[in-house]
Amino acid sequence: MNSFPMAWRTLRRAAVLSGLVVGGWCGGHAWAAPMATGGLTSQPIGHYEFCKANPDECSIRSRDTAPAELTGALWKLLVSLNVSVNHAITPMSDLEIYGKEEVWAYPDNAVGDCEDYVLEKRRMLMQNGVSPSNLLITVVRKSDGEGHAVLTVRTDQGDFILDNLTDAVLPWDDTGYRFLKRQASNHTGHWVTIREGQAPLVGSVR
Repeated sequence: MNSFPMAWRTLRRAAVLSGLVVGGWCGGHAWAAPMATGGLTSQPIGHYEFCKANPDECSIRSRDTAPAELTGALWKLLVSLNVSVNHAITPMSDLEIYGKEEVWAYPDNAVGDCEDYVLEKRRMLMQNGVSPSNLLITVVRKSDGEGHAVLTVRTDQGDFILDNLTDAVLPWDDTGYRFLKRQASNHTGHWVTIREGQAPLVGSVR
């Protein structure tokens, strides 16, 4: 079997982890690929309830859905913000905080689980001028079968993941997750499929 693709992915991951890649690419080669999305699908129940409480958050329609230009400045922002939010929030499950499952909320009390980290990162990146069309809440399944939520950042160099389980900003196809669904790029209240699979609960914490 040809080992070049595996070696290339290993090199790419090492470069991203070391912070040596500026802007997510090297020598004119993209360091990530865009996800292939499908048709509309159901919202996760937590996002549905979040939208009922925050209707303005879930009614943003984007006409310009072109991926963000991955400049050196944007890459540095993604890396630094991912680290700062990961270390500013204490991981705690929804059951511990609210006494029930699947509560999506901003971690204003500095505690939360995976989707709360995602919401905070998304909010901060929007405040820094990144379009919501390129900041997409995404539901994945971890290797142990547990549901998890991450933030996908769409760029002209591919899709990258901000994750509370790692401080590294990785290409989506280097995370080891199975990707299930994410927000639509043209409407913050809509979701689209990525791959087939049953949507799990998404309450993972660090």
